[in-house]
Order: sequence, then C-alpha cells, then structure tokens
Amino acid sequence: MKTSPLMALATTLSLTLFAPAWAGKTLDQIKQKDQITCGVNTGVAGFGAADSQGKWSGIDVDVCKALAAAVLGSPDKVRYVPLSAPQRFTALQSGEVDILSRNTTVTLSRDTTLGLSLTAVLFYDGQGFMVPAKSGIKSAKQLKNATVCVQSGTTTERNLSDYSRAQKLNIKPVVFEKIDGSNAAYFSGRCQAYTTDASGLASIRSREAKNPKEHVILPDLISKEPLGPMVRKGDDEWLSIVRWTVYGLIEAEELGVTSANLSQLLNESTDPTVNRLIGKGDDLGKMLGLDKDWMARAIAAVGNYGEMFERHVGEKTPVGLKRGANALWTQGGLIYALPLR
Repeated sequence: MKTSPLMALATTLSLTLFAPAWAGKTLDQIKQKDQITCGVNTGVAGFGAADSQGKWSGIDVDVCKALAAAVLGSPDKVRYVPLSAPQRFTALQSGEVDILSRNTTVTLSRDTTLGLSLTAVLFYDGQGFMVPAKSGIKSAKQLKNATVCVQSGTTTERNLSDYSRAQKLNIKPVVFEKIDGSNAAYFSGRCQAYTTDASGLASIRSREAKNPKEHVILPDLISKEPLGPMVRKGDDEWLSIVRWTVYGLIEAEELGVTSANLSQLLNESTDPTVNRLIGKGDDLGKMLGLDKDWMARAIAAVGNYGEMFERHVGEKTPVGLKRGANALWTQGGLIYALPLR
C-alpha cells in the first residue's frame, strides 16, 4: 500500500517524539574506564575539599559520589580533579573531566557561549562580603575606597565592579587566580574585605580564620548565584543522568526517603511514588540507559538532599548555614524536584 506524504510525516514525528534521549559518548567512556572524573574546587569546606589523607567531601562532591553509585555501582569510583576558577571551564570543554561539580554559577553567557549545560540548581546563593568584626562595618555600602579580595575568572569579580560603580564606592579589587591567594591576603590584612558567594565566605571563615567570631559576613547580597553541576553540550544522555540524579536526591527528601530507612522501604513500602523512585515501581532507569536500582544506590551512598546539606554545610557544622532559600519548596524554600515519572 502506498504511504501518503501526511502519513509519512506523522510517522517521522511519532518516532522523533518517542525516541530515547540522544546517546552520547560520555556514559560509554565512563563505563569503559569504570570511573567518573569529577572537576571540583581546590578547597571550599562543605562544598568540595580534601582532608589531610586526601579524602574528598562536600555537597558538590556528594553529587559525583551519587552518580558513581547510580552508574557504576559504587560511590568510590570517582577521580577528583581540583580546578581553579579560570581552569574549570576549559577542563570540562576539553574532556579532562566528565562533570564540573564545583559551586559554579549559571549565567546566560555561560549557557550560550561555553558549550556547556546546567543540569540542575543544587544551591541557591548570592554574593556577599566578609569584614573583620573590629572594622565596625555593618553594610557593604560602607566599603567606599576599600580594598576587596576577589578571585579572577568568576562572576564575583564582575559583580563587584558593577556594584562599586552603581553605588559610587570606588572599591579597589585585589585579584587572585586561586582561592588560597585570596584567603591568605584577606586574613593577613592586605584586604579590608573579602567577597565571594555568601556560602563560600561562611566556609572560608570556618576553615581559615584563627577565630571565626572575629569576622562578620555582612547582610547585603549583591547578586543571584544559582550554583549547579555542569556538563558538555551535545550529550543529552549524560545530561539527563546528572539532572535526574540531582532531582532524585531532592525528591527523596520530599518523600521522606533517607539513607537510614531505604532498606526498610525497599522491603515494605506500598507508596507508588516512593516505589517508583527506589526501583520497585516503573523502571525509570531504563529511560536513562541505567537499571531500576540506580536511584536507590545513589540515596544509599549519600542520603537525600537534606542529609547532604545538614552533613556538610548545615547549622550543626562549622560552616553553619541555615536552609533559607535551599529549603524544600514545601517549607518556603526554592528547592524543587521536577517529577520523576
């Protein structure tokens, strides 16, 4: 029977609409080397930092551990590559790392000109300022003619310039390529203030200050800094795996699924939404090129989003952050998982 042009078009559209995500090379390469190469910060406590034994931890690090558990069966199958701000995008573009999970802000220019894609927002932040408590400074608007430590190759550097110009403050940036240089300069008194993401300031204060109480993070936030892991454009399969693993960790908190109760839920849960997440219901993994248990392994490895937050940066840690904007949407925050179905 002869096929009409309209029928042929309908068939083509149907195949396009229901085709699986475009398969890329990243997942194949990860499976071949049996390891995820993860670009992380050179050292921000609570987000990505290594201890004296070289063991990495932090909320950004947990993303890579969750992915390794989901894809390769073990959270330990990760090689961490510490990257400075100027190095990070080139490392991902060149294929040196499979994912950049390094408190990186997503902006229009980064989305459109670097050949990189945001996967999901992991942490909502804003740029702030830290000053010595003895300075008596209570607001960023008091920083007229001040020297301010800042890292190069960051949105922070541009935001500082814009803020100084808009407020007519004539701020004098003292610029460093690496965070260690900024830290040393500020704590030695070379800079009157330090600017970066507010969460980063809390981390730096907790880790680097001889007495954290001697340094104050000002209440002013001068920017929006949505932070999240990034991957290369053109590999929709890997993009989807990273995105839905992050959303799965958030959904786990929404549903009350934790690393502690996961085994019990696997045996006893009758909730269809919970069962779908942990692999007892619909096979979500199949759509990602993974098995049914991918998300259960990720949760077992790092816990849900709330567990990650409280373990690394929460109020009971030295970083000491409140959930704030990073509370679940059901609790007045911005953290919201798209439906895993």
